[in-house]
Order: sequence, then structure tokens, then C-alpha cells
Amino acid sequence: MHYLLLATDYDGTLAHDGVVNDNTLSALDRFRASGRKLAMVTGRHLPDLCNVFPHLDLFDRVVVENGGVLYHPRSREEKLLSDPPNQRFIELLKERKVPFSAGRTVVATWRPHDGAVLAAIRDLGLDLQVIFNKESVMVLPSGVNKGTGLHAALQELGISAHNVVAVGDAENDLPMFRMSGCRAAVANALPSLKEEADLVLEKPRGEGVTNLMEFLIADDLAQFDANLQRHSISLGQKLDEAASSTGDRDLWISPRGATLLVAGPSASGKSTMIAGILEQFVDKEYQFCLIDPEGDYDAFTDALSFGNPKETPDQKALLRALDSPEQSAIVNLMGVALDDRAGFFSGLLPQIQDLRTRAARPHWLIIDEAHHMLPCSWSPANATIPQLLESTIMITVHPEHVAKAALNVVDVVVAIGNTDAISSYASIFGIQLSLGKTEIAQGEALVWFPKTGRRPVRVKAPKSARERLRHVRQYAEGELSANQSFYFRGPESKLNLRAQNLKTFLQLADGVDDDTWMYHLRQGDYSTWFESIIKDQELKRQAAEIERDMNASARDSRERIRQAVEARYTAPA
Repeated sequence: MHYLLLATDYDGTLAHDGVVNDNTLSALDRFRASGRKLAMVTGRHLPDLCNVFPHLDLFDRVVVENGGVLYHPRSREEKLLSDPPNQRFIELLKERKVPFSAGRTVVATWRPHDGAVLAAIRDLGLDLQVIFNKESVMVLPSGVNKGTGLHAALQELGISAHNVVAVGDAENDLPMFRMSGCRAAVANALPSLKEEADLVLEKPRGEGVTNLMEFLIADDLAQFDANLQRHSISLGQKLDEAASSTGDRDLWISPRGATLLVAGPSASGKSTMIAGILEQFVDKEYQFCLIDPEGDYDAFTDALSFGNPKETPDQKALLRALDSPEQSAIVNLMGVALDDRAGFFSGLLPQIQDLRTRAARPHWLIIDEAHHMLPCSWSPANATIPQLLESTIMITVHPEHVAKAALNVVDVVVAIGNTDAISSYASIFGIQLSLGKTEIAQGEALVWFPKTGRRPVRVKAPKSARERLRHVRQYAEGELSANQSFYFRGPESKLNLRAQNLKTFLQLADGVDDDTWMYHLRQGDYSTWFESIIKDQELKRQAAEIERDMNASARDSRERIRQAVEARYTAPA
């Protein structure tokens, strides 16, 4: 379930002439029975609303006074969300004989008295705003509106705005629209509201809202996904004939339900592309949880990081953080023993799924080193796999080593570096696709939608818009696998000294004999390791320059490489 809450206006939307008919009341009951929640967001005062609508207990939260007061129908608790009306302003309206009513936060009148209201605000020099709702005129402190009221309700309920549908009819509903994942306008709505709507209902008022609830119960509004491209994620700009004739060159994917496999060799650009996608998640306010076995993303500052090279992630603290819709998380597994990382993830995955079932988030789950986290031996109940891996990005060097059950739910394959990932996926599932082994240029990707039968599309991969510091201490002090470690062996392979991180590398470099050090230097082994495993192109460049210096002695080259490492990391030795 993606849309967990329906936020509805009252007058002109849910109600006709102040009354909600029996059919709409029955629809509200059915909607709640589907497991979803309801919020009412109205300009009315609470006592007035209670008089005309004695069914407020159908709603989980009620925002009244156009965002000024939040009401809990079951506990009958009221919470002021803004300051009470300014007494000087009220006295001046009385003095000037302007008719009005005052609530706990709002002062309300009607046209044509808006001119007198604006004059009073100007004469007193007050920081107040005037909000129109057809013929109604409401005065509130600046910044208070239906959007801020709905936000307060969502904060209490732990629901993200992405998982909300808002429905209204008038201009004061626009701030509520902008706080919602899907915006619906009833047929009788003002033209200005319809222009902002993702969905214009065919019927007016309560009949339209009833139809909207039926659509939600039937397919969670999946039939209207094409209307919601503003929430889509770009996989890059199309570079060939696949570019849209409309001029939109971006290759978009729906944020709801898509499962991606991003694969390619080490240092091919997977992390760069993922960083560009993560920044889209941040910009569009999607919550994500990234499983980071090797600490590649720990310096991504837009998310809380749990775990480090010396500490196992605290699962309880992680889940508490994810309780806030606005907080994303990175789970650094470098402090978990290599052989235990897949088990740690297997224990965490059901808890993340429980949160997704309850709150429809984190909106995205990203699994780096998926061939380790979801190995061929991974076999949960088949019926649960589509739900477990919905809206998931799996990143791997070896797609053939990822569990076939996980690969089976993939909607999009993104190949980086070369076409091997697509060819491997096609081979696993017996799909006839002739690509050959073709290199993919740096900064580009080949995107394939295997379930559609369409040919792969070449794109310019999205890039991080901000400088992202990577691998600050992860490779400095963490534990790389045996295959990723550097081995000082020497010219005759008499040694087998393993450096599982940069700290150990520098310690061993100081201790090995000159012949061993120079052997690896002349082979270009240091720059190769920095590029392929440490994934640091600048460190690779500096090391390669030292390796090419035929006049460099063992002592001099050791010191220069040490300085290069320590300048980019945090004095690891």
C-alpha cells in the first residue's frame, strides 16, 4: 500500500451545503476498513464543525481554522499551531464595524470586507496574511495555512507527504496540495485548483471523494501513475534515437514499486551514479535506507550513518531514526565480520519490511554488494520476495552471484562499464538478447527494462550535484575481504603479507624489504589497488605518477605514497 492517508477539505469537497450524505459516510467507513487513515483539513472553527458533522471520530486527525488548530477526535485534545488573534486587530475591526468571527487562531469574514481587513492590517503594521476560500476571507499569522496544519498532523501520525492524497475545491487548498503525494480536485473545484491537480475527478463534492476512495481501495491509484511524473526518478539523459520526440530526454522510472539492478566492474562508476540518484531522493524528500557493507557512502551527509569500522550498527537506533519520515539512514557494515554481514542483513530486512507495511517507507531500499547480501543461497518464502524487494536498488559487481529469486523481481537493469550485466541477466532467464561484450563509456550507462521486451537505452548517467567525500575512514581502518586486500608478495612470491586496509598497508610498507616494495612499485600494483578496490581515482593518479618516476628510490617512493594516502584520508597510520 503506497497511499496511506486521504486528506480532505470539508465544505464544497466532502460536504454539500454543509452536509455529508449517507453514501459518502459509508465510503469513509469502507476506506478506513481498508487499513488507511483519514484527515480533515478545513477552514471551519471546531465547535461549528462538530455541530454540522457529528462523525469526526472517523478521522485520525482534524485540522481546523485553516491550519491554526490540530484536533484529535478520539482524545478530544486540541493543539494550537499558531498564535491567537491579535487583540489590537480585533478591536480595530470592531471599531470600523467590520463583521467577523474569531476562533482560537483565525479571524474570518467574507467579501467584500477583504479591503477593510487589509487596511486594518496595514494600519497596525501586523505580520498577518489574508487567505481566500471562494467568498470567505480568513486572517492568520503569516506562514500558517492548510499545508502547515497537514504537516503537523502527518508528523504526529508518522506518515510521509509522499504517501498522502489530498482532495479539495478552492484556492485555500493549494498549500495542502503542495504537501501531498497526489493532488485531486473534485469536479466543482475552481479552475486554479484543477490546474494544480494530478487528478480531476468526474463528479462533484462527496460523489467525487467517494470515487477517489474507491480508486484507492481498488488499485492504490496505480491507474493514474502516468499523471505523477513529478515524483519520478531520472536514470539519466537518453543519448540515442530513444530520446523523446517531445524534447524530454530524461529516462524516468516510477518511484513506486520499481526494482533496479545496477551492475558493472569495480571502478566503473556505479557509486557515482548511485550518488546522483541518492541526491534526487533527497531533493524529492524520499526516505531511503542504504545497506553499505564497505563504507562507500558513509560520508553522504544527507543521511544518518549507523555503524563504523569498529562498531556494529545498532538496529534499534536505526529503526527509531527511520520512524521519522524525514530521516534517511546508511547502515555501515564494516564493523561486522565479513562472514556475518549477510546474516546481519537477513535479520534486518524483515524489520524494514515491517516498517514499510506499517508506514509505506523507507521509500527506497538500496543494497550495495548485493551478491554478498543476497547470495545464491538466499531463499525467503517466495511469496514475500516481491514485497521485500519493492522499490529497491541492488548494486553488484557479480549479478550472476545474486540470488535468482531476487533477480526475478528486477524491473530495470542498469549496466555500467560494459554490457556484461545485461547479458548475464538475459542468460540467467533465457532471454534472447544479442549485445556482445561492448564497453560503455565513462559517465554513461545502458538501461534495460527486461519485462517489456524493448531494446536497452543508452543514457548519460546522473551525477552528484554536490562534492561527495568518499571512503574517508572506511578503507583506512575497516576490514576488506581477502579478495580486496593488498598482498605484499615480492618478486619471487616468498612473502604473503596481507593489508586489509590502508592503515595496515602503510604499516607493512614500512616493514617490507626494498626489493619487495620496488617490485610492486614497478608493476604498478599500488595504483591498480587504489583504483580498483579503494575506488579513489585521484589517489590512483598520484600513485601512478610516483610509479612512473624511474629515479625514485624505495625510501623516497614510500614517503611520497604515504603522504598521498594521508593527505586524502585521516592520518590512517
